[in-house]
Amino acid sequence: MAKTSPVRHASRSLIWLGVLVVALAAALTSGVLWGSATVAPKLGLDLQGGTEVILTPALEGNSQITSDELNQAVSIIRQRVNASGVSEATVSTQGNTNIVVDVPGRLDDATKQRIEASSKMELRPVLLAQSPATTSFTGQDGKQTPYPTPAPTLANTPTAKPTDASDTNWVTPYLQAKYDAFDCASLKTATTNVAPADEPLVTCDDAGQTKYLLGPVEVQGSDITNATAGMISSQQGVNTGQWGVNLTFNSAGAKAFDKVSQRLNGYYAAAQSAGTSDPRSQFAFVLDGRVLEAPQMQGVITGNTSQITGNFTQESAQTLANQLKFGALPVSFKVQSSNTISATLGSAQLLSGMIAGAIGLLLVFIYTLIQYRTLGFVTIFSLVIAAALSYLTIALLSWQMGYRLSLAGVAGLIVAIGFTADSFIVYFERIRDELREGRGLESAVEAGWKRARRTVYAAKTTNLLAAVVLYIFAVGDVQGFAFTLGLTTILDVIIVVLFTHPIMQLFARTEFFASGHPLSGLDPTALGAVYRGAGQFRPASTVGSAKLASSSREAAKRQTIAERKAAELAAAGTRRNGKDD
Repeated sequence: MAKTSPVRHASRSLIWLGVLVVALAAALTSGVLWGSATVAPKLGLDLQGGTEVILTPALEGNSQITSDELNQAVSIIRQRVNASGVSEATVSTQGNTNIVVDVPGRLDDATKQRIEASSKMELRPVLLAQSPATTSFTGQDGKQTPYPTPAPTLANTPTAKPTDASDTNWVTPYLQAKYDAFDCASLKTATTNVAPADEPLVTCDDAGQTKYLLGPVEVQGSDITNATAGMISSQQGVNTGQWGVNLTFNSAGAKAFDKVSQRLNGYYAAAQSAGTSDPRSQFAFVLDGRVLEAPQMQGVITGNTSQITGNFTQESAQTLANQLKFGALPVSFKVQSSNTISATLGSAQLLSGMIAGAIGLLLVFIYTLIQYRTLGFVTIFSLVIAAALSYLTIALLSWQMGYRLSLAGVAGLIVAIGFTADSFIVYFERIRDELREGRGLESAVEAGWKRARRTVYAAKTTNLLAAVVLYIFAVGDVQGFAFTLGLTTILDVIIVVLFTHPIMQLFARTEFFASGHPLSGLDPTALGAVYRGAGQFRPASTVGSAKLASSSREAAKRQTIAERKAAELAAAGTRRNGKDD
């Protein structure tokens, strides 16, 4: 029963590996057939070229942008266009004022909007809301009549001083007329639609379906420290199956939002008691003069976290989270120019990188075959499977998270060949060590794995930590290299656990390897298995003199310092006993 256990374990591991490969291949195939995925991974800016967008600050009067503001803007825009750090987009400064954004490939609409949406993020309370948004009303004669354009003579000063940002005293006759006449379609062609932070704002949502009159700014977008999309849970902790956006505020934002939530929740409770609705129970997230979302306040927020709920999909929730997280710029920017740029390296360098990788693989194959003979084919098959998993994973990441393979990423893949081969060599050498100590092959495979996996896990953890540190503290190509290195490190562990070790468990039960065939790479005699440890050797009569001499020399090479000292002490004791006799 005990002998069949490793075989069963090996079979299960290989089945799981097969399921993983099939699942990745099926996901990529479905993405190619019914989605926007491509069979080949997307290439980075240095290999494919792309689009260059130059942003210039929109300043009023003689004001100037400071270097700190410019650096802060670069950091935020970099997060907008390259939130995952693997799209290989670059953001840099030009002179003392402009920002240059280089995006691989064609500039899609979503990325363009993230770049151009450079106004400050603001949180304003809702005073009035009208849906659907129209620019006309029904008169007493039943006909549709356009709302009048606000007359300059209409009063625009509150009759009474507003007590807070939700006070309806903000709604002056001029603002009411402006709100009535406002056409949401005008936002599509308007270059700007902003108002001072201490004044109301007339605007619409992105879809142009709802028109709003908003009060003054109460919380700045810069007070949002984090925003993430996630599934909503009930008070009992049960997943509701709906998507929402989780917000985290800094101390100033949390204090201000706490005050706002108490007031708006009061409007919500009063409206619920009366069986009506009150737009003043809503607060609006405003970016670039447009309302991203205007949820109701249905409770008092006392901490620094909040949650936005609504009719979200996963995509819309993630989009809103990115807009809220990366929306607050210190200065507004406008697009000065947009140009197509050519690849800096191109296909020739990509071909050179692929040739270098092929040469590296070939050298590893040759070395393992010379060093381990037939056992080297396990390394070759393991590397082939690792390459297939890496390719499928990278292609899927290109589709799902915008991963771009640059020359730095190619370098990460080449470096991973050596790291992956190290794992196999450590394992094989541990098996050989167990054979030298006189174990049978099946026992040596299991004992060698127990010893090797600690070394493999420690080495891979070190590699992964290095990749994570590089990814966090670097930008651009270095981030792409770190991401590729970390990904291949994880895949390396998967291959060793689900393929290399199970294959060795199965091979250990074959006659070719179990008998120690000279071509197997696991010949106990050739490895010096006559050495039993602690300075003891088998009697010379058990093996031929030539093989004994060769094995003894090999065993002597493998002895540790402690073992050699123990052998010398034992030999000295034997000589003394002989003399005493």
